[in-house]
Amino acid sequence: MYSYSPHYGEEPPLSGDKGSGTIFFSHCGMKCVYCQNYRFSQEGAGREVAIGRLADMMMELADGGCHNINLVTPTHYAHMIVRALRIAWMRGLSVPVVYNTGGYDSMETIQLLEGLVDIYLPDMRYSSDEMARRYSGAPGYVSNNRLIVKEMYRQVGNLRLEKGVALKGLLIRLLVMPADISGTLDTLDFIAGSIGTGAALSVMSQYYPAYKAVREKELARRITPEEYRVVRERVDEHAFRNGWVQPQEGSFDGRFSGERFDLNV
Repeated sequence: MYSYSPHYGEEPPLSGDKGSGTIFFSHCGMKCVYCQNYRFSQEGAGREVAIGRLADMMMELADGGCHNINLVTPTHYAHMIVRALRIAWMRGLSVPVVYNTGGYDSMETIQLLEGLVDIYLPDMRYSSDEMARRYSGAPGYVSNNRLIVKEMYRQVGNLRLEKGVALKGLLIRLLVMPADISGTLDTLDFIAGSIGTGAALSVMSQYYPAYKAVREKELARRITPEEYRVVRERVDEHAFRNGWVQPQEGSFDGRFSGERFDLNV
């Protein structure tokens, strides 16, 4: 793993006022050329920890007041994480567990997690398999991603909050990318038709050309106001009721205050 600490840069119901208890795992099943966390997701920075020590970390975060245990890029360690969670639960861990993933997980893994994960936080990064293969080394991403997100929704339903803090449910991240590489409009259409407009969305403008993206002509810039506007308009057209739209103006604020586009969550 790479690090663990209270994190305040997540969506508002995850960070709350005490932080999300975030555990960043080294390596990733996707190979995004623009990854902002490339030092540990691509280059493998981090260290090995025993399962018992991982359980200790979870308890430290919860005992420190964090609202949840937020597992970032956990898929390739899922079986070991489950063992650590069982130890932590025996010690009294009671905060929600967040499964924070790029959305390129196996159905088998997601099905095995039923009843163990409270909040699923997947990316729906692409609506084109060619873009997914070219820029993330993720062949077959789209059909796989859509199937597992539907399964996540079946398990936990729409996002539910208590006093502004997430307790359970699905929160879908949509990173808008330059030149329509993400195909976010098509993804919004899919969510509206297959999951429903009550789904909680996190629409993100924070893309910037990190890591190897500067070598790719289409990715070597931020998104334009026009590219972001059409996505926001599609959100409105479908009348999505719940979630957050990240402001585009200025540089990205790591606290990610965002904009609620309704109060019905």
